[in-house]
Amino acid sequence: MQLEVRHLRALCAIADTGSLHKAARQLGVSQPSLTTQLRRIEKALGAELFWRERSGCRPTPVGRAVLTRARPLVAGMTALVIEAKAAAARSDGPRLRIGSTASRALPGWLGRLRQRQTGADISLHMDVSANNLLRMVAGGQLDVAFVHEVEGCPLALPEGVAVRVLVEREPQFISLPRDHPAAPAPVVELAELAGDRWIVDPTVDGEWDGLRRVLSGAGISPSILHGDYHTAAALVAAGEGVCPCQPTSAPSEATVVRPLRGDPLAVRLLLCSPPGTGERYEGVFTDLRAAYRDVASSAVAYRQWLLRHGSPLLTTPAA
Repeated sequence: MQLEVRHLRALCAIADTGSLHKAARQLGVSQPSLTTQLRRIEKALGAELFWRERSGCRPTPVGRAVLTRARPLVAGMTALVIEAKAAAARSDGPRLRIGSTASRALPGWLGRLRQRQTGADISLHMDVSANNLLRMVAGGQLDVAFVHEVEGCPLALPEGVAVRVLVEREPQFISLPRDHPAAPAPVVELAELAGDRWIVDPTVDGEWDGLRRVLSGAGISPSILHGDYHTAAALVAAGEGVCPCQPTSAPSEATVVRPLRGDPLAVRLLLCSPPGTGERYEGVFTDLRAAYRDVASSAVAYRQWLLRHGSPLLTTPAA
């Protein structure tokens, strides 16, 4: 049996819904059909991917590893289909093709752009790899890309690509279970997490290398659990580990978001566009800056960090 995108989509649906019944309904197939398909996939891979429990389905360690690779492929295929349909239906009107790594500023940014460019065809391409997005900018497939560069792990910037710096150094916070011994403190010491498993997505450019450099420098050699961010949030909530996160991340009933003492982990936020186009997208950058300021202000832990550090981000005019 050769795995196809539909098989990966089925695995993601089972993981997302936590139930064969719900996943089958989401996919528009019968539960017996999906169960049979799952057994064939597991047989082809030679491992059980989900634990079947009374409460539903839960990924096994092998299942989590497969899902880490499957989700970007499924997302990429979905985006390909959407963009192909949009291209087929597109008129000759103005367009703006945006690429981005994950950011809570995206909804506000897109909303501002649609207000500024009424009638424009604005598309969004998401990718966990900043380098992939930069190659798309250089190749003329994207007009702009909003990416993050892990400190100590420079991106491979194509020659001539125009770069605007949104934030020179954005600290990375830590997401940890609400009942973690370090959770009550407003700032977490790195040493307090030495015994924890760290959850990291190896598909994000520079993330594992940057984290390993910081932890090694602190004399910490932790257990690592690879997983995408969808899975990571659930694992942290379940007490399976801790995970670096953006400072704009929101806590949940089971998790808290805290800064690390001394801010050892950080990224640089960039807006990139093709050579010689920096001024053309000045309005795009202005809207991104305003959207980022909004989410930074609304994230309690990050706002407090910005105030403690006297950051101009909260007082600088949006335009």
